[in-house]
Amino acid sequence: MQLVDIGANLTHASFRDDLDAVVARARAAGVGTIIVTGSTVLESRLAAELADRYELYCTAGVHPHHARDCDERTIAELRKLALHPRCVAIGECGLDFNRNYSPHPDQEKWFVAQLELGLELGKPLFLHSRDAHPRFANILRTHGVKTAVAHCFTGEAEELRAYLELGLYIGVTGWICDERRGAHLLPLVRDIPADRLLLETDSPYLTPRDMKPQPKARRNEPAFLPHILQTVARALGRPAEEVAVQTTRNAQRLFGIDESRALSTASRAATA
Repeated sequence: MQLVDIGANLTHASFRDDLDAVVARARAAGVGTIIVTGSTVLESRLAAELADRYELYCTAGVHPHHARDCDERTIAELRKLALHPRCVAIGECGLDFNRNYSPHPDQEKWFVAQLELGLELGKPLFLHSRDAHPRFANILRTHGVKTAVAHCFTGEAEELRAYLELGLYIGVTGWICDERRGAHLLPLVRDIPADRLLLETDSPYLTPRDMKPQPKARRNEPAFLPHILQTVARALGRPAEEVAVQTTRNAQRLFGIDESRALSTASRAATA
């Protein structure tokens, strides 16, 4: 099986000392393609550097937590970063009305600016929404956004329905492995069309709670994506291999990933 982890925060400080090993473990586990998430202008720049170094992919964007730090230079910087040959999406961008690290007006202003940038460049959007439905969906609808993924979906049926009606892809993380918070996703995942389902770790966050033993410091990493795959496959009542093929195909289609290049990278890793 070859999997695509559509969202890994490999610029996080917890990966600073062993990133070579993290990437090697991912490839040994069958995660042949990783998309490194950009969450600020600086982190997006670092994500592009990692994509070059390890033959990965990356996004360029500003997370809603950091919207208050944006200024007139932000979109210009993201536009430059988006031209990097391994940058496959604009984001992580969106709204977070749960922690409210940035005021709502700032979040909305810079969310819309990034949506417009993605539409201008013809790049898919890597979207974040937490406790922001239905405002989030309304903004997407107003701007005609269709080529995008609702990253780390943890919502309820009404929210899922709204995103599917907009034509979004849905990213599922280890949240689905948490019997306390994610049990509602087990039946909901069956409502996601097979051709719009994507898998991600959101590492180092959201370590699958049911993994035994738990990793050191509970740090999640791309090598754990097959564990998430198995949980999703059981919930769907489908073979894991079939779900792997479908979600990999979906990711390649959404992000315009060169399948031959991705397979070549995975092949080299397997024979190294």
